[in-house]
Amino acid sequence: MARPASMVDCCDIDWNEVWKARQDRYDAAQIAGDTSHDWDRKENADRYAAQSVGEFEKRVRMTMDGLAVSRATRVLDIGSGPGTLAIPLAAKVREVTAVEPGAGMIAALRERANKERITTITCIKKRWEDVDPTHDLAGPYDLVIASLSLTMHDIRKAVQKMDAVSCGEVCLYWFVDLPFWERVHADLAPPLHGSPYYPGPKADCLWNVLYQTGIYANVEMLPLDKEYRFPSREEMTAFFKRRFGVTTENQERVLESYLLPFVQQDGADFVISGTSTFAKIWWRKEK
Repeated sequence: MARPASMVDCCDIDWNEVWKARQDRYDAAQIAGDTSHDWDRKENADRYAAQSVGEFEKRVRMTMDGLAVSRATRVLDIGSGPGTLAIPLAAKVREVTAVEPGAGMIAALRERANKERITTITCIKKRWEDVDPTHDLAGPYDLVIASLSLTMHDIRKAVQKMDAVSCGEVCLYWFVDLPFWERVHADLAPPLHGSPYYPGPKADCLWNVLYQTGIYANVEMLPLDKEYRFPSREEMTAFFKRRFGVTTENQERVLESYLLPFVQQDGADFVISGTSTFAKIWWRKEK
């Protein structure tokens, strides 16, 4: 006998397949020619690294305050970027292994580590999906973190591997609602390109994947701020034209009309900012 719709629960849905489908639609909705997130490019990595010690300071401090670490802690940082967390963690723990596929990000991380004379960070230039724990890692790790880097297609397999290499805590940080930049994409995709924008999978989907994997994770909601800062209106317009694939005068008018209410001037800088929510999802391995 079939159950009424009201009785259907998350066990009737394969949330890993939901994640895959949403990730596929998100990837397909990206604007052709936008290279701002090409992390092999050193200039993009340097821009992100500058934000890590500026705009991201609040998020980094909030994340660090929520981690229980000591001088004996061994950390695995998955999707480390230019060392957004790896650099400050290295000052507090025994060692950090940073997994990062972007060549530009790895270069930026090593530059920052050298500048601050940090010698306890080991870099692995690979996607997490391609990491072989037996040959690439020296686990287990007391703390495994992945901060806003959960772009893996098979998220179940990815988190199971994270769980397997941890002997302590696993902390994942991921978006709850549409972050500011995704809201802008969602608003502008139809008028600019005549097509909808599909957001990527969010923390609700991630938690359900963990639940179906047998991991009953804790969840904490955290504020996520985003700021774009430019020294001139011309540079601001040029940045967003590249980001949204604007090539015609009509598209440029649509873009400028949309951005105008968001623009604020801070001294000589032009600033566009917004807020959203992300989640810390974590669990501790049983000894």
